[in-house]
Amino acid sequence: MAELAKNQLHTVTIEGYTSEGLGVARIDGRAVFVHGAVRGERCVIRVLKVQKNVAFARVEEVPAPSAARRGPDCPCYRQCGGCQFRHMDYAEELEAKRLRVRDALKRVGGADTPVEVIHGAADTERYRNKVQFPVAPGPRVGFYQERTHRVVDVADCLLQPREAGALAEALREWMGRRGVSAYDETRRTGLVRHLFLRFAGSGILCCLVVNAVPGQAVPWEEELVDGLRAAVPRLTGVVVNYNGARTNVVLGAGLRTLWGRGWLEDQLCGLTFRISPHSFYQVNREQCQVLYGRVLDLAGLTGKETVLDLYCGIGTISLVMARKAKRVVGVEIVPQAVADAEENARRNGVGSAEFWCGDASYAAARLLEEGLRPDVVVVD
Repeated sequence: MAELAKNQLHTVTIEGYTSEGLGVARIDGRAVFVHGAVRGERCVIRVLKVQKNVAFARVEEVPAPSAARRGPDCPCYRQCGGCQFRHMDYAEELEAKRLRVRDALKRVGGADTPVEVIHGAADTERYRNKVQFPVAPGPRVGFYQERTHRVVDVADCLLQPREAGALAEALREWMGRRGVSAYDETRRTGLVRHLFLRFAGSGILCCLVVNAVPGQAVPWEEELVDGLRAAVPRLTGVVVNYNGARTNVVLGAGLRTLWGRGWLEDQLCGLTFRISPHSFYQVNREQCQVLYGRVLDLAGLTGKETVLDLYCGIGTISLVMARKAKRVVGVEIVPQAVADAEENARRNGVGSAEFWCGDASYAAARLLEEGLRPDVVVVD
């Protein structure tokens, strides 16, 4: 049995998928994870990396392609690490995700729970309401190349609203014209770290994440605001976020509004939610409403139940459940999210929901102290 080595070519059959969407094949019993493969097809692969128990490879030729294979519709797909499934049709993508959930429940959770169907989206493009573009010297504004921190410059992304690309280009133009530096994470120098965008029915919020101390002025910030507003007239707010820490976390704690409003409002399941840069909010609004509808169906609430919603964020699931439950307790460890959840409850006139700031163990201890046993627990 020949030892696997980098750059070797092998002909294999793809048996399934990893949790990250890589194809799975076997060579002499060793698992090989293959970039750009589709289940069931016969293909020639090139070995890229060999580890003790697994190897990684990419597709070189596909003499027997799957009927589900398609040509990627994004010019950045082979370089950018943002998508894993654009080389297959949507039906195969949904099946890959169904198998992922089933295998996780069985292999990790030890539960032999049937996973019958993944509820697909009616629209698979331009749906994301949150965009996080890392910025690197160049300046480059885009996404990380897979398994690296090298930023791939992206003019447009099919998952994001078109305005995201226009705002990214306005940032590039301003940085280039004024010589504003991009953050270099190796040297920890440079100013602009990320372009963080949120989209909602009430408008678009643009957040510039900078490597600076809270309150520090951004050079030529009025010109920046003017350029962003000219690029996207629907823009409703521009804020600066300060993150000087050596971390992969995008947002720091400090915020300063340069222009307009520092928050958005959105309608979800008949409720109104205020969204700030730090708020957790499902990135696909339409699929979120499908998800919450399934949660309500499965919970089978009659109006007598106490519901515990762990990791509740700004209270979206909590408030949806509260309309049909006796009492809902939402638990979240981020103080700003708890404040947003309480404000969202007041805004929607929901008095049966309360929010605790702490982790899941804190919630368990407090429920025990109060002698309460929840009838339904939601974990998102």
